[in-house]
Amino acid sequence: MAKLYFYYASMNAGKSTTLLQADFNYRERGMETLLYTAAVHDRSGYGVIDSRIGLSAEARPYDAHTQFRAEVEDELEVRRVDCIMVDEAQFLSRDQVWQLASVCDTLGIPVLAYGLRTDFQGNLFEGSGALLALADALVELKAVCECGRKATMNLRVDAEGRAMKSGAQTEIGGNDRYIALCRRHFMQRINDAEQQPLPLELAARAQA
Repeated sequence: MAKLYFYYASMNAGKSTTLLQADFNYRERGMETLLYTAAVHDRSGYGVIDSRIGLSAEARPYDAHTQFRAEVEDELEVRRVDCIMVDEAQFLSRDQVWQLASVCDTLGIPVLAYGLRTDFQGNLFEGSGALLALADALVELKAVCECGRKATMNLRVDAEGRAMKSGAQTEIGGNDRYIALCRRHFMQRINDAEQQPLPLELAARAQA
């Protein structure tokens, strides 16, 4: 039976790189893939999956109105699809996760979803929460805190490197806006009364 996989991590854990490697592996064996990425994530261009190590691929952008089950059925009318891969899966709605589960269960196509587990306040994204509940397989990808421990949290910072405690859940950015930290150092930064600027260069090297 085809399975729904959720590969989750904090920022800078190589989620997109892992997706692009999986896509290459499928295509190298003559198999057909269908790639999706969130329309809101346009840092490197609309409908582009990109990684920090320079890999990229075109993908079909999705938004809140995308009907995955219907789109996959339409795609099957014109070509074979052996695997579906979804980048930035935290932006999926719960209903869309159910649609992807249906693709696995009734169309027999595996779905690999890659995304963040929590936002900069430590709260689950809607899509991530649904995937944690419904996925057949959960795979944690590892990122590294500046202290060397496993990073599990995403700290949002301002232009001066100060921790941000409030704001919209979705704000696209890279190492200039987010730092992957272990829970201990995440809480220390959030609770730091003096709000000392973060060593962005050090943190970036730690994630390289």
